[in-house]
Amino acid sequence: MGEVKQKISYLRGVVEGIGIKDDTNEGKVLDAILDILDQIAAELEDIGERQDEMNEYISVIDEDLADIEDEIYDYADEYGDEDDDTNYIEIECPNCHEVVYIDTDVFEDDEEDVICPNCHQPIYEYESDEGDDEDSDE
Repeated sequence: MGEVKQKISYLRGVVEGIGIKDDTNEGKVLDAILDILDQIAAELEDIGERQDEMNEYISVIDEDLADIEDEIYDYADEYGDEDDDTNYIEIECPNCHEVVYIDTDVFEDDEEDVICPNCHQPIYEYESDEGDDEDSDE
């Protein structure tokens, strides 16, 4: 912005150097134009300063937001809130008839019953293959 003010000062010097008097019509017009250019330069300088302040403020907000995002994602990772590999199935409990969502990984462990989180009764009972083998031997 200082460059604009320098150019306006140069123009003032040129006007004074060519000998145009302030009391002539041309002198009054040129003086008014130079005053307007001074005001425009001052406004541009003010806008530039405010823009710099806004850029600094936005940078601080961006850093704060990045810190918040890090905390949220760290929390999600720590407590498994962001586990994209988790799949759930919807099952109606045969005992309480509530619809519950069960992690499919529970069914991979063949040695545990799947218990309803509402009524705490088995939704799916583990059936041992050993018992079936004994029945078939008899």
